[in-house]
Amino acid sequence: MTGPYDDTTSVMFEVSSDSFWEIGNYKRTVRRIDDGNRLCNDLMNCIHERARIEKSYAQQLTEWAKRWKQNTEKGPQYGTLERAWTAIMTEAEKVSELHLEVKGLLMSEDFEKVKNWQKEVFHKQMIGGFKETKEAEDGFRKAQKPWAKKLKEMDSTKKAYHAACKDEKLAISRENASKLDPNMNPETMKKLQDRVEKSSQEVQKMKEKYKKSLEELDKCTPQYIENMEQVFEQCQQFEEKRLIFFREVLLEVKKHLDLSTNPSYVGIYQDLEQTIQMADAEEDLKWWRSNNGPGMTMNWPQFEDWSIDVNRSLSKREKKKHTDGITLTGMNQTSEQAAQVSKHSSSYLSVPNSSVQSSYNPFEEEAEEEAVVEEEKNSSPVSEKKEEIKTKNVSSYDKNKDSSDEETSNPFSTNGNSNPFDEEPSPGIEVSVRALYDYEGQEQDELSFKAGDSLTKIGNEDEQGWCKGRLSSGQIGLYPANYVEEIQ
Repeated sequence: MTGPYDDTTSVMFEVSSDSFWEIGNYKRTVRRIDDGNRLCNDLMNCIHERARIEKSYAQQLTEWAKRWKQNTEKGPQYGTLERAWTAIMTEAEKVSELHLEVKGLLMSEDFEKVKNWQKEVFHKQMIGGFKETKEAEDGFRKAQKPWAKKLKEMDSTKKAYHAACKDEKLAISRENASKLDPNMNPETMKKLQDRVEKSSQEVQKMKEKYKKSLEELDKCTPQYIENMEQVFEQCQQFEEKRLIFFREVLLEVKKHLDLSTNPSYVGIYQDLEQTIQMADAEEDLKWWRSNNGPGMTMNWPQFEDWSIDVNRSLSKREKKKHTDGITLTGMNQTSEQAAQVSKHSSSYLSVPNSSVQSSYNPFEEEAEEEAVVEEEKNSSPVSEKKEEIKTKNVSSYDKNKDSSDEETSNPFSTNGNSNPFDEEPSPGIEVSVRALYDYEGQEQDELSFKAGDSLTKIGNEDEQGWCKGRLSSGQIGLYPANYVEEIQ
């Protein structure tokens, strides 16, 4: 601003400077206060969105763990490896709980901390805006006002000086042009010379004013700088509090998000590793041998005396029926027959599915018929006597059946020639199901199917976990209940 006048300097001066000291450029610092309030809102939104992500992730982990735990329990996997596999789902459930804790901490501590700090630091005005913003604006305006007044005066004298210089230059040019013209009137030449002299005097006068106003501006500059620095420092201190606070909040957020430093989180994976390390193939194979292989106990066939009443009551076809159990009551037996029954079964005969299937012998019925024929051929007086006693007992039972309280409730009454075991039970409720796994029938009365096949479930599941069903081909048989799922 103190350099000599030329056109280049004038053009550069007209370009607005970006310096803080220029008039009005303090507004960026004032606007930073409003930006601080907006950044508080942004930080709270950021924390809130992360909390929602933590909650959603925890819910997905829980759903995944529940679904796969059920699949693993119902699936064919067994033994220690099943426990190791299930431990993965247990890990997911525990990690889900930790992420829900993270979500709670982010919202209850970090989010609320920013919210409360914002209310304490930024005070809204009734006319709009914040009190802190207005105070900074007023402070800068007051500090800049005297210097801005002097700057305006100096700018006016500078423009006047530059205009005088321009007039002087124009007058000198005209005078020089008149000297080259031989026809120029002397009187006109005198006027041009007077104009040049007058312009030179005006330039000197404006130059003195310009310098004087610039000196006065320079005298105000130190005070201007001091006042502006003071207000700016107050804004810096306000911003410093925000920066320090945000740093503390971000460290708290990191602490809540960093599960690697959480002892519970570390313990989850220590337990998981320990459970997986405990999976023992040899132990699982040994368990399978004991529960599904040669190590299982077996009710090997033993000699059993023939009994006409028991043979009449039970047939092999009824043993294969899918029922929860049948109780025989109200039957008169000889002492010999009672001893036979108590030795091999009990006075109450139950027919559960699994035991019937494992003890069924397709050749037993044929052997019994041959034994009856052989006994009739070689009947002795003693056997005839026994047969007579049996017949009498059965007759006495038939005579007293009308007075029996269990006449209507006993399905095993041998009235006439009818036998309730010769009739198939009602199929009950039929439900469409789909196979989850392949299954190969191990017995003649079991079904075989592939994963994805559809079949019809007949009745309910028994206590041993078996169901009766019908394939699309019409074949009826038994199958494991946990190998299928209902079709919705």
